Amino acid sequence: MADDSARIAELSAIVQAVRDRVRARYPEPNGLGDPAGHPEVNGAPQPSIRVPVADLMPVVHARDAAQAKVAAIGSVNPRAGGIVNRAIQFVKKTIARGLQWFVRDQILFNRETVSAIEAVIEALNDHNRALVSLAAHANEQVEDVRALKDLRSHWAELRADWDRKVAANEIQFLRSAADLQGAFQHRVTLMESNFRELAKSQHTNYLGALDRANIDIQKQLWSDLEKIRQEYDRLIHTELRLIRQRAPASVQGPAATAPPVVPPLEFDYGRFAERFRGPEEYVRRNVEFYKPLFADCENVLDIGCGRGEFLTLMREQGIAARGVDLSAESVAQCRLIGLNAEVADLFSYLSQREQEFDGIFSSQVVEHLAPRRLPEMIRLCAASLRRGGLLAIETPNPECLAIFTTHFYLDPTHTRPIPHPLMAFYMEEAGFGQIVVHELSPAVESMPELALLPEPFRKRFFGGLDYAIVGRRL
Repeated sequence: MADDSARIAELSAIVQAVRDRVRARYPEPNGLGDPAGHPEVNGAPQPSIRVPVADLMPVVHARDAAQAKVAAIGSVNPRAGGIVNRAIQFVKKTIARGLQWFVRDQILFNRETVSAIEAVIEALNDHNRALVSLAAHANEQVEDVRALKDLRSHWAELRADWDRKVAANEIQFLRSAADLQGAFQHRVTLMESNFRELAKSQHTNYLGALDRANIDIQKQLWSDLEKIRQEYDRLIHTELRLIRQRAPASVQGPAATAPPVVPPLEFDYGRFAERFRGPEEYVRRNVEFYKPLFADCENVLDIGCGRGEFLTLMREQGIAARGVDLSAESVAQCRLIGLNAEVADLFSYLSQREQEFDGIFSSQVVEHLAPRRLPEMIRLCAASLRRGGLLAIETPNPECLAIFTTHFYLDPTHTRPIPHPLMAFYMEEAGFGQIVVHELSPAVESMPELALLPEPFRKRFFGGLDYAIVGRRL
């Protein structure tokens, strides 16, 4: 079944090929043009050129018949079998062979005639093919002419459409140019803004660097001036001490008599301090002021350590500190919480410590001393400090009138208040420099009614209840 289908398909292909060759060799006799009909222009059918050609099929049939007759010359028609028939056939063939010399020229003429007919048929086929080509070319020219006529008929419409497109393109071009100009202007504005910001930033950085350089130069200048001032104060102190040492003994006057011995108090001073000085937490908050001042110290002495508030602060900061006090009860209280304290008189204790400490602190002690012994205490502190060592003394401020009605005379062991100019003078005499005074414990905090006074008057006469004076050994 498959072989039959393949054979049928092969025969169909051979027949189609023969048909195509015949159609190419013998064009259709009904003329040339669009075989599918007339072409359409703008949706309407248009006539095309049709050239009639000669129909060669009758000539072909006549040629085929002539060739058949030529082929039959000299042949004998077959007949049925039998002796008679065979005899007749033999006679016919003998006569045909005998007449070949007579009909030879006729046979040649017939064949040449058939050849001439074939040549004519071939020439006519070439003529038909030429007409087909000419008709196709003519149809192409006709199409061009039709297109030209269509262009002329639609020229006004095309012209209007062209003008409209040109206007639209011009508008689009102008819009694009405007957009490009706007974008360019925007970028120029951004670049200018960035340039101004960059210039401003660089100018600010330059001014900042210049200010920092000026500040560094000023700091260095002030540091050098401070060193020169310290050296100058040290030289002055040395010269004054030499002058005093060279003065005749007769000018110095009679030797100072020993201070009278003060009898011990007949009441519990620890309980007294707890009530009138304030609880331990209050005092610890006040001594926080001295934390940055002693931050660089390594060995500190607390004169009159009391309950050990300042010693506790130093221990929290990791600074070695010890304290001395005349009260055995206070020393025992310090030792109970692990602080280094001992019972000792400050004069005898300091006289045995030559340049041992780099910081000395004394709070609420100097107002208990006899006035003539205060310079001696400061000199001993200077001798016990290393070069550059810090001395900080806290005492009631006599410039604040409120202390005379409340705090100072409340303690019977106070001798007299010490103004800070006098304290600064004693420290300068003992060889201290960089002396600074700080007011502590504003009176208005403990006496709110002072806020009703004018501020300049209040600051002048009711400022800090205490003051701290700080200096460094030259």
